[in-house]
Amino acid sequence: MKAVSSLRRAEQIREIFWPILGRLDDVEAFFDREFAHAEPMVRDLCTYVLGSGGKRLRPALVLLISRMLSYSGERDVRYGAVVEMIHTATLIHDDIIDGSDLRRGRPTANSRWGNQTTVLVGDWLYSRAMDLCLELGDVEVMRQLVTATLRMTEGEILADQERGRLAIDEARYMDITRRKTAELFAAACAIPALFQPSTLHLTEPLAEFGRDIGICFQLVDDLLDFTAASVKVGKPVMADLREGKATLPIILLMPRLDGRQTERLQSVVATGRFDEITVDEVLELVRTSGTLEETHRRARRFADRALERTRSFPDSPERDALAKATQLLLDRAL
Repeated sequence: MKAVSSLRRAEQIREIFWPILGRLDDVEAFFDREFAHAEPMVRDLCTYVLGSGGKRLRPALVLLISRMLSYSGERDVRYGAVVEMIHTATLIHDDIIDGSDLRRGRPTANSRWGNQTTVLVGDWLYSRAMDLCLELGDVEVMRQLVTATLRMTEGEILADQERGRLAIDEARYMDITRRKTAELFAAACAIPALFQPSTLHLTEPLAEFGRDIGICFQLVDDLLDFTAASVKVGKPVMADLREGKATLPIILLMPRLDGRQTERLQSVVATGRFDEITVDEVLELVRTSGTLEETHRRARRFADRALERTRSFPDSPERDALAKATQLLLDRAL
């Protein structure tokens, strides 16, 4: 299958999310109002990070599912913004932990403002997100978001314990992925069911849908770290390996390497440099071993599960859009 151009991908995203494009504009306006009254440093840093070209996928899910469930109030915009604020806070903290200098093709906030200021602004985003829940007295929504944030933090702790190690059990890696990435997707998808008593029964099915697409999203990201040009992903190729993190293609590769190959690859995660083995040699190893295809098959398995789950949702154009969005997440790897 031919690779899809970035322009065509943007067109596909607009086609999928056309029912809620106006509401996504409302989310952006919500950010503007929020940061207009914040401390200047908070405003400048948050505006910089939120304006760095993120896809707004999680807010789009909140808005699209709210529309699918026939919700007609304003909480979808608020909680679309809240979910993105939490996501942004995790990105800010991740960049500090990883020592990253580049994200989405631009210098990271920590490389511009320093670690101390940046981590505090990340804390501010988390705290303000929870405060926005309390303003409406939405305890159950807050419970979903707090649980997701706790799971993400646990995932970061577990991932940090594995930093610098290549011989990671696949099951442990998938558990870390579920916590770090999938739980916020789950919360974004489940929250709209809490807006109306008539849709409460869909809370867990929607959460499971979100977990499946969240894991699919992360596994495709794992692939893009090897297959996409740095200009496309906005960071150096094999950035995860340079930062001491083994992603699924590498985890699947490890049992197939001989002792010398393992030592050379281990040197990358230990030093962050490709001194003992070149980038091209690592790419050749993952390509010829078949681990990229195996990772894609696992991503497809979760995408297929998510698509199957949509069958239990209300029949509507929005349900069809969720199915198309799931396929598009998978197709990012092509």
